[in-house]
Amino acid sequence: MRSSLTKDLMKGLERTSMTTGMDLQRLLREHQATTLSFTNVSPTENDTSCGEQILSHGNVEKVLIGGVLTVLTFLTIGGNLLVVISVCFVKKLKQPSNYLIVSLAVADLSIAVAVMPFVSITDLIGGQWIFGQVFCNVFIAMDVMCCTASIMTLCVISVDRYLGITSPLTYPVRQSGRCMAKIVLFVWLLSASITLPPLFGWAKNVNDDKVCLISQDVGYTIYSTAVAFYIPMSVMLMMYYRIYRAAKLSAAKHIIHGFPKVESETRSGSVECVAAALRLQKEVEECASFSRLLKNDRKNISIFKREQKAAATLGIVVGAFTVCWLPFFLLSTARPFICGVECSCVPLWVERFLLWLGYANSLINPIIYALFNRDLRTTYRNILLCRYRNINRKLSAVSMQEALKLRGQT
Repeated sequence: MRSSLTKDLMKGLERTSMTTGMDLQRLLREHQATTLSFTNVSPTENDTSCGEQILSHGNVEKVLIGGVLTVLTFLTIGGNLLVVISVCFVKKLKQPSNYLIVSLAVADLSIAVAVMPFVSITDLIGGQWIFGQVFCNVFIAMDVMCCTASIMTLCVISVDRYLGITSPLTYPVRQSGRCMAKIVLFVWLLSASITLPPLFGWAKNVNDDKVCLISQDVGYTIYSTAVAFYIPMSVMLMMYYRIYRAAKLSAAKHIIHGFPKVESETRSGSVECVAAALRLQKEVEECASFSRLLKNDRKNISIFKREQKAAATLGIVVGAFTVCWLPFFLLSTARPFICGVECSCVPLWVERFLLWLGYANSLINPIIYALFNRDLRTTYRNILLCRYRNINRKLSAVSMQEALKLRGQT
């Protein structure tokens, strides 16, 4: 009896353990299925919650990326710092028209100091944002404001050059220091206004533990890209076309065709002598008119050369600006329509390449203006060679030599 009860108890325990084991296996299978389904809809280990892949760079790639970005950053700082020092400390360069160039250099210098280092570190570790959510909003505000200020200053410079060429008599009156200071202040205030909506709730930036991305709200994207790029680019292209057309018309007016040919006639005796005297008188009159023409042209040579120089300078500025920034802003405009307003579906390396191409414009700007501005070029050379003394005297001597050379040519 006791043995039968023991056997029945053992069988009950076995059935209970088998049921419990089956229940545990069933629960384990359900847990695994839930985990797999969650993994399918959530980002992978190397992805952020926004879907941007975090890249994993090797040591060689890190050295190359870090070296290139560091060189680009320091060259941008050095070039724009040279512009600021040159205009602020050289008396001849302290002109109202150069206030815009200083504003441009300050904007580009701010990009190199306050924006590029953080982007470099982020790119060096594969694109992951490690500076926190609060600083992300500050960083985006600085990035947008400085880049917009640089672009809009280029736009204002193109308008300023156009007015200097087409209205040479009234332009010096408008080109006062106070007027230029107001223009610079307006440019920076308008640039700052683009950064305010994400800070006050209109369009929130995409900001989590791994991603720091400007707001992808469609309305804000259209507003910011139009004000920061498309409108300034349209104005610059229009100003360049008008300056180019003015320079072309001026070149057509200054073409000298020379003396008209005198038909030769074969005559004999007194008729030939009379014809020779008439030809001589006509040539004397043509020489006099030609001399008056040269005299009038001498007065317009400086204007003509200034127009040609302005057209060439602005053409290179507009070309470099368009090549550097157009791809990035086309991508920024199309991204909300393609990827939605929550995240970015564009490959990270594409975004970064186009972003750094835009940043490269801040390095190109001081080089372009140095190439076409003799005084800036001379000042650069003296500062780099540590020849700080008598820079103003050297600039005056160079200007005098150029004036004498121009007078000798005319």
